[in-house]
Amino acid sequence: MLDRLTGMQMFVEAHSRGSLSAAGRALGISPAMATKHMDALEKRLGVKLLHRTTRRLVLTDAGRDYLDACRRIVQEVEEAEAGVTAQGMEAVGRLRMNVPLTFGARFIAPLLPAFSRRYPQVEVELSLSDAQHDLMQEGWDLVIRIGHLSDSSLKARRLGNCPMWVCASPDYLSRHGTPQRVAELSQHNCLSYTLSPLQGRGTWAFGREGNIQVPVHGNLKSNNGDALLAAALGGQGVIYQPNFIVAEALAQGTLVALTLDQPMLDLGGLHVLFPPDRRPPAKVRAMIDTLVEAFAPSAH
Repeated sequence: MLDRLTGMQMFVEAHSRGSLSAAGRALGISPAMATKHMDALEKRLGVKLLHRTTRRLVLTDAGRDYLDACRRIVQEVEEAEAGVTAQGMEAVGRLRMNVPLTFGARFIAPLLPAFSRRYPQVEVELSLSDAQHDLMQEGWDLVIRIGHLSDSSLKARRLGNCPMWVCASPDYLSRHGTPQRVAELSQHNCLSYTLSPLQGRGTWAFGREGNIQVPVHGNLKSNNGDALLAAALGGQGVIYQPNFIVAEALAQGTLVALTLDQPMLDLGGLHVLFPPDRRPPAKVRAMIDTLVEAFAPSAH
């Protein structure tokens, strides 16, 4: 009888890595043995967990339900084993984290060399994406979110503030004038962020609660803040972006922050979210501590 726990590990890794052969390599076993473990697990349960094709693996409904339980069991076993050495304080294993694209490239990636030196047995998988990912469904150990948090069972630690700025290049303002009131923005070329619920529909929100909504238009929309920043630096138009996108340009004077008659939207802050485990794994605690130390003293 093949080992039940290895079958669970194989199932979790196969879903995470997209193939049985990749899962086998991660666990140090051959593709043939990986397939045997998966077959044995499904035979033991009497249900199909994965639809397998030559290109990809797709969870069945039963597999989706069983995956969460397997992750929990595998993680508890890993934690129990880690607890035997160094009294459970040693951070080991793969840490999967999902972070907004620009923020991750600018502020998270530079932290990783020092983190790796401090925790050499942790393998970090850093995914950079502005799309909203489901932490529990997709198996992330932690995610970073910018904005107001929706109600959920996830735990969260606030890392800092994230103020918003409306700004444009000196060249653009010299050619088109400097708006003084939010209503005047409708007369300007406003470059919008499509993943924002409001900006994506051609509306910029002002007031701490976002209750003042101004219709705008422009000749560029993008799902990436750096693309909008580049356009603004080139004098194309006005952007409404968080501090971490525009702070350097504002400090250098290549962008100018506009002083308007209404306050900027309160974006809701910067948070790290993680599963509601009774005690997060040491690798997760280590990364959370690193982030709190890096970001809590100042706003980004």
